[in-house]
Amino acid sequence: MNRESKIFVAGHNGMVGSAIVRQLQKQGYNNLLLRSHSQLDLCRQEAVEQFFEHEKPEYVFLAAAKVGGIIANQTAPADFMYQNMMLEMNVIHAAWQNGCKKLEFLGSSCIYPRMAPQPMKEECLLTSALEPTNEAYALAKITGLKYCEYLNRQYKTDFISVMPTNLYGPNDNYHPEHSHVLPALIRRFHQAKTDNLAEVTCWGDGTPLREFLYVDDLAELCVFLMNNYSGNETVNAGTGKEISIKQLTGLVAKIVGFKGRIIWDTSKPNGTPRKLLDISKTTQMGWRYKTELEDGIRMAYQDFLENPIRAER
Repeated sequence: MNRESKIFVAGHNGMVGSAIVRQLQKQGYNNLLLRSHSQLDLCRQEAVEQFFEHEKPEYVFLAAAKVGGIIANQTAPADFMYQNMMLEMNVIHAAWQNGCKKLEFLGSSCIYPRMAPQPMKEECLLTSALEPTNEAYALAKITGLKYCEYLNRQYKTDFISVMPTNLYGPNDNYHPEHSHVLPALIRRFHQAKTDNLAEVTCWGDGTPLREFLYVDDLAELCVFLMNNYSGNETVNAGTGKEISIKQLTGLVAKIVGFKGRIIWDTSKPNGTPRKLLDISKTTQMGWRYKTELEDGIRMAYQDFLENPIRAER
């Protein structure tokens, strides 16, 4: 990309998309195409095709997605599959039809098998069964990355895929039922502190291990890959470090200032036992994350305090 390139960031109002916009602007890319959902519904094929035909973006960051935690994925799997497949297929297809120079598709580490060898390498994709609690979302993301791969093979496009680990940071979703684990914990402990509660109940037994990447670090990697990587194989985006949910819960409670008891409801699901990405590919390319988890959680909590409306999304 050069500084004058016309760049479409799909999903620019979301956590990932807004971070990519911040990073692009920081690096001097200012010819950005940004459309809200009300301006452009990516699930409507005709609208997407008209947008691409009229604007002719040269580069596309496909960060738009319907996302949520375990409850949301279990409650509405059909919605997660339909909306994600429709929007990603519409955007990728229109980018190919209109001669887009390069597209970067953002997926998720949940595409990998539930019991994949750890840390998970890119080539373990589709080697065994997925985690049932987010299977619909994972299948949609696998479809998107495979479509990019097939277009590259058949039509010689330059479409790449990035699979981030668990993300957090500014502009996250703190909804009480539809958020991911880290923002959910921030909201829950903040509310407990505000209400002077003596205890907080968390799902599962706290043993699952998770990896977390600050969203602005991901955005930096996304721009780096757009400029430096081409290939059919997806690229893992993570830190190479993991923490148990029980340890994470204690860390969030400390940062928020909740001093009560933490109770574990073992009747609720744990999710995948372990999800650590193999990040040797990005390491070999010379990229490394910058934000340590405790520092990142402090910044995320500050963002939560400064933008209370996000807690209601």
